[in-house]
Amino acid sequence: MIRVALNYSTLFFFSLLFTCSQIFAQQNLVPIHGSIFEKKQNQSEVPVAGAKIFFSKKIIAFTDKEGQFTLSVPDTATRIIISYDRMGSDTIALTDKQKDLKIVYPYLQKIKDVTISQKRFATEISLLTMQKTERIGAKELLKAACCNLSESFETTPSVDVAFTDAVTGYKQIQLLGLSGPYTLITRENIPEVRGLASITGLTFTPGQWIESMQLSKGAGSVVNGYEGLAGQINIEMRKPMEGDKQYFNLYQSAQGRSEANAYLAFEPKEKLYGNLFLHGKSQWLKVDQNHDHFIDQPMGNTWIASNRWMWFGQKGRELQVGAKYVYNNNWGGSMHTDTDENPKLSPYWTMNLKTNRLDTWMKIGKLFEHKPWKSMGLQLAFSSHKQDMAFGRKQYVANEQSFYTNYIFQTIVKNTNHILKLGATVNYMNRNEQVNGMPYVNHEMVPGIYGEYAHTFSKKVNAVLGMRADYHNLYGLYTTPRFHIRYAPLDNMTFRASVGKSYRTATIFSENLGLFSTNRTVLIMPSQKDGMYQLQNESAINSGVNGTYKFKLNYRPGTFSVDYYYTHFLNQVVADWEEERFIKFYNSTAPSFAHSVQVQLDYEPIRKMDIRLAYRYHDVQMSFEGVRKQKPLNAKHRAFINASYTTRSKWSFDYTLQWTGSKRIPSTLNNPENLRFENMSPSFFTMNAHINKVLGHGFEVYGGVENILNYMQDIAIIDAQSPFGTYFDGSLVWGPTMGRTMYAGMRWKR
Repeated sequence: MIRVALNYSTLFFFSLLFTCSQIFAQQNLVPIHGSIFEKKQNQSEVPVAGAKIFFSKKIIAFTDKEGQFTLSVPDTATRIIISYDRMGSDTIALTDKQKDLKIVYPYLQKIKDVTISQKRFATEISLLTMQKTERIGAKELLKAACCNLSESFETTPSVDVAFTDAVTGYKQIQLLGLSGPYTLITRENIPEVRGLASITGLTFTPGQWIESMQLSKGAGSVVNGYEGLAGQINIEMRKPMEGDKQYFNLYQSAQGRSEANAYLAFEPKEKLYGNLFLHGKSQWLKVDQNHDHFIDQPMGNTWIASNRWMWFGQKGRELQVGAKYVYNNNWGGSMHTDTDENPKLSPYWTMNLKTNRLDTWMKIGKLFEHKPWKSMGLQLAFSSHKQDMAFGRKQYVANEQSFYTNYIFQTIVKNTNHILKLGATVNYMNRNEQVNGMPYVNHEMVPGIYGEYAHTFSKKVNAVLGMRADYHNLYGLYTTPRFHIRYAPLDNMTFRASVGKSYRTATIFSENLGLFSTNRTVLIMPSQKDGMYQLQNESAINSGVNGTYKFKLNYRPGTFSVDYYYTHFLNQVVADWEEERFIKFYNSTAPSFAHSVQVQLDYEPIRKMDIRLAYRYHDVQMSFEGVRKQKPLNAKHRAFINASYTTRSKWSFDYTLQWTGSKRIPSTLNNPENLRFENMSPSFFTMNAHINKVLGHGFEVYGGVENILNYMQDIAIIDAQSPFGTYFDGSLVWGPTMGRTMYAGMRWKR
């Protein structure tokens, strides 16, 4: 029956690939107001009626008899175009979307281009979007080597990055003090890093492929689903019709990590665009910087390839089709381990990780030419993920197939002050896991419908109300209400508030890979017989407020922002590490919550120098078998400084200093005295530096140092000398497990 269901879903997916037509990329739209005038001989200003204003072939407006217009454009838009018979076409740069535009044409003078330039920070916060959204651009990503998505947040204070354990080398992110799986990670608004890939999937997107990222905290739009408790990170890949046509990158670290990236964009015929992404990584040098006789970074190779095609047809039709394939083969563990050594037969603690993953997707859409405010689209995605992992004498084998489709219809009610989105979603997942020979088979089918209404009361106030209804085959009806409101008392100041509910199904093994780096006994304490892993789902309510103020001091731009978010869990799947010999999984309805506060200042004190200061406070409390405690291995306090400077001779310098406060460590009191950790970890500083030089003709060279202070957790693995003994544990990681790393590389683009 499983095969039949899978075959039908696969057949359905590929049928849609060839019979449906285009997606409308969902973006946050902001209104631009303005007026157009023409000077007469007597210097009087006369309104221009019938002028065409557009951002793209899909987003168009015309001036009325008073010369006024309103055009809703994506919040990332940087320009609009004005077309008028007497004057031709003008390009107008958007520097402040909150101010009304007033454009006056000189008497009988044709202007080709009018461009207003403004400094842009590498990371920007829009004042106009309903959610506070940090746009992390390519400039920010190039401040570091940025080898994959898990390493792309070193200069972003909103996201914390930490190692999952001391042997696999995987990193996970935290947003609002909550672990990565609580954040919805999407590729161009299609969910991608979830399920079996909830941790490892962060390494499947090379940073050099990314054009930009949008990071938003708290409850998101119901259009994107019922998940995303802590927020959403949306990844925008390089577009074939924009930017570089060819791009190559080579990277080499002093610790034996070699990487290469290639990107090609092409246009074989008019309105048809394609691009090809290639990535290869090899870790070929054994490194043991903390001298525990375990390899700090697993050896092995990773190969990733992706291809995408985009077609723009007549009458507002668009089509996008793409695929990505990942092959990963890593091995590690004891320094005495050899390549592809069989962990079951080896006298040493050996680790082997093999992954094969295929992602395919399609976006189909239609914009109504004579009704540019009306559109519909369809998102389709299919993935197949297979992995075979061995850790010492333990084995974790799993495979997963998933299918996702999302239909979106957008229109207005009377005028563009009332925007309505309606849609339907289907999520399907089939997962088979074996942990030390014990099978776990799970199926998930979740159809749902949603509606979202956006109302613009004035230029200062707008709000969005959304509601979803999804039916889960195991957990029944999900109702997901979400509300956002924005208030801008001044042109340079915006306050926002949000509240919403979220649901999530925990994938307990793939989300807690650290458990395989221990000899703890895994206990699952059932709470729902027919639930996944016999556990209930997770649900929580997130609410938050934030304020953003943009200013100029000594003619230099700056941004000051403050966030506060509160998450209250209604039901939580707890991974309990509180007893030394066990890891327990169970449901808890006891009080669990997270308070998160962040204060951030971005400023340009002198020309071409940007400074970013931030402080974060996370109070995350969980209930462990009825006893409320601070979440383990999670710092309450963090502080952050980033400084970047670019010279006229095209040298770029970037420096980051982070202070991480102490973290609670699960108890080790029942271990022998020499195998115990303190109850709290020490606080520590880490520093990174990066240098880039533009040589000309598209060539750049770069280099840098990570963890300059060479700060490492002294003992990352408990009882590393007896890996098959009772006390072996590599899961209690509170600090860096890699020491100082130097690297160099080069880029070429055109």
